[in-house]
Amino acid sequence: MTRVVREADLPGLAAELVAALPPHAVLWLTGGLGAGKTTLARAVVAALGAAAPATSPTFGLVHRYRTEAGPVFHVDCYRLRSPEEASEIDWAELEEGRLLMVEWPDRGGGWVPRPDLTLRLEPGPGPGTRVIHWAAGEGA
Repeated sequence: MTRVVREADLPGLAAELVAALPPHAVLWLTGGLGAGKTTLARAVVAALGAAAPATSPTFGLVHRYRTEAGPVFHVDCYRLRSPEEASEIDWAELEEGRLLMVEWPDRGGGWVPRPDLTLRLEPGPGPGTRVIHWAAGEGA
């Protein structure tokens, strides 16, 4: 499925995602730099009732958010120099949360858990829009 969304639509889209994803789901967020991955992650964390807004985990690698539904983990593999660096992340613990969102999952290689849903984001046709391609698993 493909959708064109405006940034103002993200809270509604995030609410749809939260309702559709089972507990302990793994969500891959893919797309180029500036595609809106972290912005979408911020909306998802807010939809789950987090007290603090999500920020980019690029330099911290993993961010944990306390939400009404349980912990949500947001991982950004962009800065990994090799997939072997992903071995230092406790992926099993992260999968126990309500949701695990992973940006740049390809950079983590086989260490990154397989997704329940992959969203590929890209710039949209107009200002402030994004195209989001949804696919179960890795098919985006």
